[in-house]
Amino acid sequence: MSFGARLTAAVASRGPLCVGIDPHSSLMDAWGLERSPHGLARFCQIVVEAVADTVAVLKPQSAFFERYGSAGIAVLESTIRQCRERGALVVLDVKRGDIGSTASAYAEAYLDPDSPLSSDAVTVSPYLGVGALEPFFDAAIRHDRGVFVLAATSNPDGRALQAARTADGRTVAQDIVDQVAARNAGAEPIGRLGVVVGVTAGQAGVDLTGLNGAVLAPGLGAQGGRPEDLAALVGGSRGTADAPGRVLVLPSSSREILSHGPDPAALHAAAIATQEACRVALSAVSP
Repeated sequence: MSFGARLTAAVASRGPLCVGIDPHSSLMDAWGLERSPHGLARFCQIVVEAVADTVAVLKPQSAFFERYGSAGIAVLESTIRQCRERGALVVLDVKRGDIGSTASAYAEAYLDPDSPLSSDAVTVSPYLGVGALEPFFDAAIRHDRGVFVLAATSNPDGRALQAARTADGRTVAQDIVDQVAARNAGAEPIGRLGVVVGVTAGQAGVDLTGLNGAVLAPGLGAQGGRPEDLAALVGGSRGTADAPGRVLVLPSSSREILSHGPDPAALHAAAIATQEACRVALSAVSP
């Protein structure tokens, strides 16, 4: 199955939620875990056991593993494997963006099935040009994986760049969305490429009509986003007769859910509650 088909099936079966695995130092302290590879492994084990059988997607943030060096990367490899064994898709949050052979190396590291870091999808940054990401797009085609391109992020500091206007009057964020949409044209049920649009960026005016792909929407909870904000994000982007592309919204929550740890039952309950709130919010804007 293509990544678009796998993601569509996972959301239909498990619900619209991505849970981030972000082992912040403050969270590890709150959980009573030492800041070490051993504590990192225990953190991830608790999260996987609590939610990997329940949610559609898990999103480890690579930086929190890299800070522990090779031992942290080993934990990341193990965490990816455990998530996928439990039926969850894995979006590896690395936000890489480079050119030429370097971009190709990154793409193979994260999307090649033979790589120990192989994931279902990866996040990338387009600010060296969307065309510079072609090695990621090519790898996604070869390996039936996905790529999420940053477009309108949830951090306020990104808005000055993302809201800047191109020569034809579109915002930079809209130009990125449109370039991704062009690559998804005609794919069924949706394309393998998606965009990242923060929940709190819903008023940014990004038109997702015709995307024919997934929108990874971070920012729920700790960054101020609420499930109700999803309506502003996708309310006017359901496709038309001339531009019928589907939009699959994947809300993402990290610290808000993780703050309920280390009790696995509390983590599980928080994920279920957030998932249901997102389902209700999105059902209100379904075509």
